[in-house]
Amino acid sequence: MATAVLKNAIRRLRFERNMTQEELALRTGVSRQTIMSIERGQTNPSVLLSLKITAALNAQITEVFWMEGSLVPV
Repeated sequence: MATAVLKNAIRRLRFERNMTQEELALRTGVSRQTIMSIERGQTNPSVLLSLKITAALNAQITEVFWMEGSLVPV
């Protein structure tokens, strides 16, 4: 069983850029509830949405998202 978990810094980066969840949601084409769920780690975004969030935050993908834990060895 994999123990890898996707983590993110969306909330911190939003605050640094004085951006609300609603504004980020509008810029990325999703609901505020979706942004909230991703920030809390309850939902993993698609690759496309991850890239949209990264672009809206004017950040590098590795600054916004990273993996904690490890994968199961093969």
